[in-house]
Amino acid sequence: MPDADSRTSPTRTAARAVPYALLVAAVVLVSVNLRPGASSPGPVLEEVRDGLGMSAGVAGAMTGLPGLCFGVVGALAVAFARRVGMTAGIALGLTLATVGLLLRVTTDSVPVFLVLTVLALAGMAVGNVLVPAWIKAHGHAVVLMTVYGTGLVVGGTIGSLATAPVTEATGSWQTGLGMWGLLLAVSLPLWAWLALRERRSPTEHEVGDEAPTGRVGHSPTAIALTVLFGVQSMHAYVQFGWLPQIYRDAGLSASHAGALQALLSSMGIIGALAMPTVIARGRGLRPLTVSFGVLLALGYAGLLVAPATVPWLWALLLGLSGLAFPTAIALITARTRHPSVTAQLSGFVQPVGYALAAIGPFAVGLLHDATGDWHLVLVLLALTSVPLALAGWRVAAPTYVDDEI
Repeated sequence: MPDADSRTSPTRTAARAVPYALLVAAVVLVSVNLRPGASSPGPVLEEVRDGLGMSAGVAGAMTGLPGLCFGVVGALAVAFARRVGMTAGIALGLTLATVGLLLRVTTDSVPVFLVLTVLALAGMAVGNVLVPAWIKAHGHAVVLMTVYGTGLVVGGTIGSLATAPVTEATGSWQTGLGMWGLLLAVSLPLWAWLALRERRSPTEHEVGDEAPTGRVGHSPTAIALTVLFGVQSMHAYVQFGWLPQIYRDAGLSASHAGALQALLSSMGIIGALAMPTVIARGRGLRPLTVSFGVLLALGYAGLLVAPATVPWLWALLLGLSGLAFPTAIALITARTRHPSVTAQLSGFVQPVGYALAAIGPFAVGLLHDATGDWHLVLVLLALTSVPLALAGWRVAAPTYVDDEI
């Protein structure tokens, strides 16, 4: 049943232009493909390093590439969509990501591998920013954001869960990483068709009249949402890149470590399914958002004192704190009224947040190399629970960015 947003959206005619079932299918296909390319290298980082002759420093830099690319390229996505349209922008981004993921496993050169990784991540970055605005423009926001948030978490989870077992079964990390390019290719026909169908739609280029870092940056809600998104994204990419290695250094196997990372990621499915509805109802949000910081601190404390004793518990706590991510994604549409503001908010929150997130994995690699263990890293990660909880408190207030700018 269509939600209220589909009846009140200023662009509800766009929602009528595409059948509801195709809207859902398109969101499913794009959402499940925006994370495996980023989350899959972590469980097989040792194999990739050995296969390419990659140094520890370069490997550390590679774990920071998702946040860096999502930040830098995401900042350009709104301007890109003004020129080519939102749907075409998403379709082109998916194409770029497919090419990058498929080609990077064919090289034995570290520089070429990194360049193709950047290419793939750049394509995903465009989708990160434009899909929430595309959903807002097509109506059914609560339902489609639920599908979108769930798909993001599912994609990140299967990327963590399946890569190491496939690598071990085939004896090839190239197969383990390359299969995500094939999955991405499945999304291309529908999105290419949508881009051709909607190229003349007047809503395709209505993604904001000014740079996303302009007026939106003066909104307290936008700032708090950026902090929430940035801190959580930092932890997500630290966990993508380094959590399996933390577990492996504690004596667990690669498959066990990958399964624990997948357990962590899968917790986000609960939040992705529930948070758009919880936010729309507006009840009990503040205690929930503050709890994200508490759970984060407890999870890292467990990894510090007893990483291999009850490893599933620490993964579970960190996974529950990761509900901050689907919450932040859902709030991008819930805290705006017009698709233009949604695009500006998405184009502000995600690039700035991912730029902050890019620092985390790289810093973790440097600190680990400098200290030779994970103690200082885990203490510092636990301390970031404070800004996460404070930002969660602020964004829980039922305000609209439209009114603050």
